[in-house]
Amino acid sequence: MMKEIFKPFALGQLQLKNRIVMAPMTRSFSPGHVPNQKNIEYYQRRAANDVGLIITEGTCVGHKAANGYPNVPFFYGEEALAGWQRVVEAVHAEGGKIMPQLWHVGGVRKDCLQPDESVPAYSPSGLLSPNKPNGVAMTQTDIDEVKQAFIDAAINAKKLGFDGIELHGAHGYLLDQFFWEKTNLRDDEYGGDLVQRTRFVAELVRAIKAETGDEFPLILRFSQWKLQNYQLKLAQTPAELGAFLQPLVDAGVDMFHCSTRRFWEPEFEGSDLNLAGWTKKLTGKPTITVGSVGLDGGFVDEEKRGMISHSGVSTEQFELIETALAAGEYDLVAVGRCLLQDPEWVHKLKADEFSQMQAYSADSLKSLY
Repeated sequence: MMKEIFKPFALGQLQLKNRIVMAPMTRSFSPGHVPNQKNIEYYQRRAANDVGLIITEGTCVGHKAANGYPNVPFFYGEEALAGWQRVVEAVHAEGGKIMPQLWHVGGVRKDCLQPDESVPAYSPSGLLSPNKPNGVAMTQTDIDEVKQAFIDAAINAKKLGFDGIELHGAHGYLLDQFFWEKTNLRDDEYGGDLVQRTRFVAELVRAIKAETGDEFPLILRFSQWKLQNYQLKLAQTPAELGAFLQPLVDAGVDMFHCSTRRFWEPEFEGSDLNLAGWTKKLTGKPTITVGSVGLDGGFVDEEKRGMISHSGVSTEQFELIETALAAGEYDLVAVGRCLLQDPEWVHKLKADEFSQMQAYSADSLKSLY
């Protein structure tokens, strides 16, 4: 019998050959913020090895403060968009599907980064993390400008032939900073309780869908945890999670990418469902699960706050994934470091060649392509 993870999946007109998604992973290998031949070959290689859907590394929208890291690709400007056009063509030539992850880092930005080193961070309340100021609080004009930058990026993604878009609404970056009560202290319509704090993203989603249409899929990646606080939970209960998600569903989110550090961990006491499982149960929308898939532990050491190297491949996880997919708990499975380390990982999984899978090592992160 065909494994559940290798069964096709459809979301409207989006047809995927299997349930495996390449998770977005920042590589910082785009000097000048323009996708180059290495980037093209990187994505093409995974498409050629049967990854069902590729979600690109975070790519900055066209706002002056969107960038937070050196050498990450931009998603605006003639040269950068031409680079992404070549990426799309290369992936499609291999029969793959690809979406850009559209990104604004918000309060994480340092004021020494391109394109203008004098530009401070922009965030809901001028905070990097609780009680830690950085940059400026966004005015209504700033909010409108950031929205337009995302809308323009989504329109360009469709024009370039991408198969949809993902909005980065996780991990303590800008969209997530609006969600988080500790970084959103606003007293206008964009602040308030958990539901009210979804307004900025809900308006953004609705505006993008109005421009790109219902047939162009929009994925929202969200997380409970933040880079600023690994233990955080935006929603403490299923009821709170449902209240948080409903305005985003109403706005037009087609799928949720539910970012956890360890996908096998239950999200709430009293249920084995993880975040993706609860999100699908509460919304009825398709979901992507993610978090150390195929690895023998989580991705960070909380005490040292550093990346973990993994000496082995956890094959037991695949039984959990098969069971969950068969039960309809979630729909797709995002794989990060395993695919980063081993472009042929999907083929090896299909053939049960677990001993041939390359174990991930953080030491090789800077050279892997």
